Amino acid sequence: MTLTFTFDPAVTPALRDGVLDLWADVTNAGGAVGFVPPVTRDDIRPALVKQLTQVADGTARLLVGQDDEGRVLATGFLAYNTHRLMKHWVMAYTVMVHPAHQGKGYGRDLMAALADAARGLEGIEAVRLGCRGGLGLEHFYASCGYKEVGRVPGAIRVAPGDDRDDITMYLPLH
Repeated sequence: MTLTFTFDPAVTPALRDGVLDLWADVTNAGGAVGFVPPVTRDDIRPALVKQLTQVADGTARLLVGQDDEGRVLATGFLAYNTHRLMKHWVMAYTVMVHPAHQGKGYGRDLMAALADAARGLEGIEAVRLGCRGGLGLEHFYASCGYKEVGRVPGAIRVAPGDDRDDITMYLPLH
């Protein structure tokens, strides 16, 4: 099976629900996408609405990866920078692949599709993303061409007594 990636898809109720299901499944499998398990769709819905509002107002863009049946199995958002001195790079966030399909190369495909999408944005020269330490994510992103450019020890509190590093990764597009 291959995924078909679409940049700036029409955000239909089915697509919205697919992203919501994906986000809940990834979180409940231990994925580092802004929540700590266990979560329900209702826990995640406000964050998704906020992100889709950013897509609707043009401050962010959405990339989805779907299988042949249209199921959303991968996503990534790209947010434009509003700071006048940082408009030459975008922030990637809520980058995820369904846990049942990890280890099949879809993560690499997703990261390549995000980089290609960013290259198509006028004036964009780089992609920045943050990841949670303790899971080895920085090694995956490094294997996709990103470089670690910053680390704040213990900046992410997953639970009392479980603080993780906030790691900043950067991918020049040229």
